[in-house]
Amino acid sequence: MHTRSDTLADRIEHGAQSLADFAETLSDAEWQVMVLTDDRTVGVLVHHVANLYPLEIDLAQDIAAGKPIVGVDWEVVAQMNAQHAHDHRDIGQHAAIALLRENSQSAAERVRGFTNEQLDRAATISLNANAPLTAQFFIEDHALRHSFQHLANIRAALKR
Repeated sequence: MHTRSDTLADRIEHGAQSLADFAETLSDAEWQVMVLTDDRTVGVLVHHVANLYPLEIDLAQDIAAGKPIVGVDWEVVAQMNAQHAHDHRDIGQHAAIALLRENSQSAAERVRGFTNEQLDRAATISLNANAPLTAQFFIEDHALRHSFQHLANIRAALKR
């Protein structure tokens, strides 16, 4: 029986696979192109998506347990992203893609463990003006959407 959590996990895998497959086609020069909408290079963005899967699923599990997300706002996210870009500015293509594949697979496996009740549970999320949002929404808005969003931005920057 295919459950909602299976469907979400399949979509996470699809997005990560699409990003990884595209990233594998890039030249060294393309890997270093600055994606102006994100103010980060292509390589940093691929690593960024890979790097955030564990945190995104940790937060979704907190919501599923009824725990609110506090102290996270867009300023905190911007600082975290800037630090990540600085720390990983020289990330290699092979290493970033390998991490993307590994972390997305782990994220999908973790999402498959959510019950419908957990997916439906809501908690306030400081990143979203303390709106009470469900764990499923959080998964869809972060771990699932993330690879698709950055892939679109990367494609636009590279005009491919």
